[in-house]
Formats: sequence, structure tokens, C-alpha cells
Amino acid sequence: MATHHRSRRNLGPSRRPARTVLAAGLLAAALYGGGPAGADPVPAPAPASATEAVQQMIDLSRQAEQLNQQALTAQADLDAKLTIQRDADAKVAAATAAVDAARDEVAEYRPIIDRTAIAAYQGARTNRLFSVLVSDSPQQLLDQMSTLDVVATQTSDQLKQYKRATDAATAAQTAARAAADAARTATDQANAVRDDVGRKQTDLQNAVAKVIEVWGTLSTADRTALAGSPFPPGFDRDSLLADLVPGSGTSALAAGLTRVGDPYVWGATGPDQFDCSGLVQWAFAQVGKQVPRTSSAQAAYGTPVDRADLQPGDVVFFYDDISHVGIYAGNGLMLHASTFGVPVAVAPVDSTPYHSARRY
Repeated sequence: MATHHRSRRNLGPSRRPARTVLAAGLLAAALYGGGPAGADPVPAPAPASATEAVQQMIDLSRQAEQLNQQALTAQADLDAKLTIQRDADAKVAAATAAVDAARDEVAEYRPIIDRTAIAAYQGARTNRLFSVLVSDSPQQLLDQMSTLDVVATQTSDQLKQYKRATDAATAAQTAARAAADAARTATDQANAVRDDVGRKQTDLQNAVAKVIEVWGTLSTADRTALAGSPFPPGFDRDSLLADLVPGSGTSALAAGLTRVGDPYVWGATGPDQFDCSGLVQWAFAQVGKQVPRTSSAQAAYGTPVDRADLQPGDVVFFYDDISHVGIYAGNGLMLHASTFGVPVAVAPVDSTPYHSARRY
């Protein structure tokens, strides 16, 4: 069975892409004295027994998994805020260009408008009554009135064009001010979220360091017991795969089952190491479905499914804060990347506090 399992995994990608900055940074920090520069992780209290050590390891890993999802969520929030900021900056540039163009158009009409205003101020005779008074003949009167009509029409058109240009300039300036305000707001929000990301990543680094510290106190037998079996007793993966109906959910489950035995790593998204939401995202990506990165965002994707209606390939969520996720494998079982020290495995759904499910 082990040989067959290994051959299935070799069907996956042979090249390992660069690790995410978060995953690599956290793992390196944990293995080589993790935590922020100048700060040492708080030592975990020494367990009194092997059983206590294993339980402490489980509890600390659970805390680290929660922090991992929080840090990923904060990073996703920051990425969204930075996108808004970039869009706002682009609108500022476009609005500024519109203001410049509108001002240039106003400048074209200003000399004409100025001359008309000066002529009116100086008493220029441009009305029909004046033409009647100074005309020597009916024909001269008609000629003068016709000329006045042309001048009046041209002046009226120029005044309308000037008004349109000034209105456009005013609107452009208003839009530019609004865009600048939005850009400042987006920048402030991005900076606030950036600070939150830094705090959460620092908390996660410290938590990871504690997990690694306690892991080092476990015996080989304890580590093996903690890792458990990749499949529950009586589970037949080949039969399950043979019975699956092709579809995005079941096909994603089939892809995910090829990763059984791969290690859990905080912040990892594959192809051969994962955190819980990273495994779900990777599995669905293999069948062309782009799902969100974090468990909380995944819980808002797709459509809700009642627990009584679960089908293989549905995505199941756990804990009140939705900080863990897996893929339902049927018969009350799920595929998931559990926690540090426990490879990707198939386990009972009831082994973790159930929250909800979605179908992608």
C-alpha cells in the first residue's frame, strides 16, 4: 500500500516553487530561534509527563494554526487595501490630467471673452436701436442689422463654449479633490492594516517557536503517536476514487488525496507541504477552481450545505472562528492538513468541532 501511495504522489508536480515569504520566514524563525529581532520567544513551561507534553504540543499547535489564519486574513486585507490605494492613485493622475486639459480649453476662449467684455465696458454700439439711429438708408439698416446678428451669434456661441469649458474645469477640479481625498484615505487604511499584519506575524512567529520547542521534548514514539495514521482503519482510497462522480468537488478531493503524507507547514500552499486552507486552495486549483486563500474567506465562497446533505468534495469548516478547514471524503471522514507534526491525512469529521460546510 505504501508503494502504491508513493507512486500516486509522483503524479504531482515535480518542481517545487519558491515558498511563500510567510511560510519560509515563519519556519526559519521557528527552527533557528524564531520571533522578531531582538526578542526571544517566551519559553513554554516544561511538561511533567509524556502525555502532558503531547497535549501541550496539540494545544500550542492549535493556537499557532489560529494565528496563522489570522495573519493570512490580515495579509489578504492589506492586499485589498493596496489595490484600492493603487486605483485611487490612478484616478488622481487621470483627474489631474483632466483639470489641465480643461484649463487649457478655458485659456483658448479667455481672450475672446475679455475683448467682448472690454468692448461692452467701453460703450461699443452693438444693438439694433443704434443701427436704426445711424442708418442713412433702408439697405444700410438691413446690412448693419445682418452684421449685428452674425456678431451676436458668434459671441453667444463663444460665451456658451467658454461656459462649458469653465464648467468642465470646475467639475474636473472637484473630481481631482475627491480622488485625492480617496487616495489619502486608502493610504491611511493600508498603513493601519500593514501594522496589524506585522503584529499578527510576530505573534505567529512566537507561537511557532513555542510549538517547535515542545516538539523537541517529545520522544520518537510520542511524535509517531501524534502523527497518527494517514488513513483510518478500513479506509480504501482506491475504492473511494473509483466511486467518485466527476465534478469540481470530487475531482478536487481526488487531487487532494494524492497529497496524503505531505507535511503541515504554516502558510504553505503546496505542492508538497500545506496548511489547512492552503491544501483546500491547492486541491481546487488542480481542477481549475480559484478559491480564496484563508479558511474564513473560503467559508463565504460557494453555497452553504447542511451537514446532513454532505457529499464527497464539499468543504467543511471547524471551530467558532472558522480557523480550520478540510474536504469531506464521505462516510463521516475528511481530508485535511491538521497541524504541525501531523501530515496531511484522512480523519473523522467529528475529531474537530464542526462549524459549517460549503459546496464549490
